[in-house]
Amino acid sequence: MQRPLGAQISHMLKARGVDVIFGIPGVHNQELYRGIEEAGITHVLARHEQGAGFMADGYARASGRPGVAYVITGPGLTNLMTPLGQAYSDSVPVLAISSGLNDVAARQGQLHQMLDQRAAAATVCAASDEARDADAAYALIDRAFAAFAGARPRPRHVQVPIPLLEGDAPSPPPPPAAPVLPRAPDAVLEQAVCALVAAKKPLFILGGGARGAAPVMADLLALTGGAAFVTYAGRGCVPQDNPMFCGSYLSRPDSARVLAEADLIVAAGTELAQVDLWRDDPGHRCPVLRIDIDPGVLAQCRAGDIPVLADAGAFLQALRIAIPARAEARAPAWDAAGIAAARRRWRAEVEAEYPGVVPVVEALRACLPDDAMIYSDMTQFAYAAKEVWDMPRPGHWHHPFGFGTLGYALPAAIGGALARPGLPTIAIAGDYGFQYTLQELGTAVELGFPLPILLWDNGKLGAIEASMTRAQIAPNAVIARNPDFLALARAYGAHAADPDSAGGLARALTAAFAADRPTLIRVTPAMAV
Repeated sequence: MQRPLGAQISHMLKARGVDVIFGIPGVHNQELYRGIEEAGITHVLARHEQGAGFMADGYARASGRPGVAYVITGPGLTNLMTPLGQAYSDSVPVLAISSGLNDVAARQGQLHQMLDQRAAAATVCAASDEARDADAAYALIDRAFAAFAGARPRPRHVQVPIPLLEGDAPSPPPPPAAPVLPRAPDAVLEQAVCALVAAKKPLFILGGGARGAAPVMADLLALTGGAAFVTYAGRGCVPQDNPMFCGSYLSRPDSARVLAEADLIVAAGTELAQVDLWRDDPGHRCPVLRIDIDPGVLAQCRAGDIPVLADAGAFLQALRIAIPARAEARAPAWDAAGIAAARRRWRAEVEAEYPGVVPVVEALRACLPDDAMIYSDMTQFAYAAKEVWDMPRPGHWHHPFGFGTLGYALPAAIGGALARPGLPTIAIAGDYGFQYTLQELGTAVELGFPLPILLWDNGKLGAIEASMTRAQIAPNAVIARNPDFLALARAYGAHAADPDSAGGLARALTAAFAADRPTLIRVTPAMAV
C-alpha cells in the first residue's frame, strides 16, 4: 500500500513492537505524525526534546524494549543529544528519528538549518545515518532494532529528509527474525569452569549487564567459596543478606585491598569504568575472567585474563550448571565477619561525606515497596543511596551514571511509569537538577500517573560545594534562589507535600502512590535532625 513515508514509518515501528513514541511535533516532522494514530501507537507530548529523550530512556530501562523519540530538524535533534549521550554511556536502546533538510550545502538560511546534524548526532550515538530513499529508511530502522537485540544496546539516530517523508512510499517489509546475543563456545565455558574450580579465593564483580544472573548468584558463591561486589548499576544481582556480599562500595578506596586478596576476579557485565571505581587501579593482581557482550570491553584484558564474549547473565547461569559436575560446594574462602566489618566502615564513610543524607535515605527505604522502580538524578541524596541502599532485585534503580546529566529523574520516571502501569515508580531529584526538566510535570499531570517525586532541597549545589572545599577553593556560585516548589507543583496541577519527619514521609508516599496524579514531596536535611 502506498502511503507517505512518514506514515509508513509509524506502521513499521508498530509491527516491530513499538507502542509508545515520545516527542514534540513541528512543521518539519509532522509527516511522522500522520500515521501514529492509524498505527495504534500512543504519543507522549514532552515539554522539551530533552524530556522526550529521557522519557524514551526511562521507558527502555523499565520495559526492556527500545524507546523511540520523534524530533524535528536542527534544534529538536540538538536538544535530544544530551539524553542520547546518557543512553550511550548507560547502554540503553533509544531510537531517535528526526527529519532533515534535503540540502544544506547549496541553500542557506533555511529554517532549523545545521551544517551537518547527522555528524552531530554521531558523537553521542552508536550510529547516525541518513536515509535517501524509503528502502534505506526501512533498512536503517531494522538495523537499529537488530543492534539493540544482538549487541550492546546503545542509541541510534536515523534522519529522513522532509521531501522524502512527504512522498509516497511502498509498505515496509515484514519484521525480520531478531538476532540473539552471542554465546560462548563450550571450550571457553570449560576454561572458565577450570579457572573457578582452581581458584582458592574468587571475587565476583557484577555490573548492570549481569542482571540475568541474579537467580543463580547465591548458588555460585556457595559453589565457589567466592565473595561479590556489585557496581551501582548491578545492585540487586546478589542477595542483600548474603554474608559474602560486599555491597556496592567499589568506589571506597579501601575496596582495592579486598580486590588485592582475590586470586581470580570474575568481572561480569561491567566496564569497571571510572564512575564505578573512581580510581585508575582497581587493586587486583590476579587474572580476570571477563564476561561481556562488548568486544571493546574485552579489549581491556591483560595477559593471563580470560575474555568471554557472551551475555553475562546467561554465561553465569551456565557456570552454575557446569561447576557441580567438576567440584562440590566449598566452604567460604572469605571471612564473613571481615566483610561485615568492612561494610560498616564504608557506610560510616558515606555518612561522614554526606551529613544528614543517610537518615533520610533510610526513612525512604523503609517505606518504599520492594517492587518500586526508582529513577534518580545527579544529587547528593542519590550519591549516598547508591552505596548504602542494597536493592532487592536488579534493574530497579536507574541513574545517569556515565554521562552524568542533570534533569534525568523526572522525565525518565515518566517513561518508566508508562512502561509499568499499575506498578510503583518514583523519581528522586535535587533542587537544582530538578529545574532542568521540571516543565515535564505538565506531561506527568496529563498522563495522570500516581508518581511520587522526591525533591531533596538543601538550597544549594551541595556536592559541588563539598568538592570545592576539599580542593581548598572558596565555594563560589553554589547557591541559587529556589522557587516555591510546592506552589510550582500545584500550578502544574500536581499534588504537593512537605513532610518534616520519617512518619510524615511514609504517609506522603502512601498517599502519592494512591493519587490520581503526580505528587511533589519536598524533603530537607532538617528531616534528619
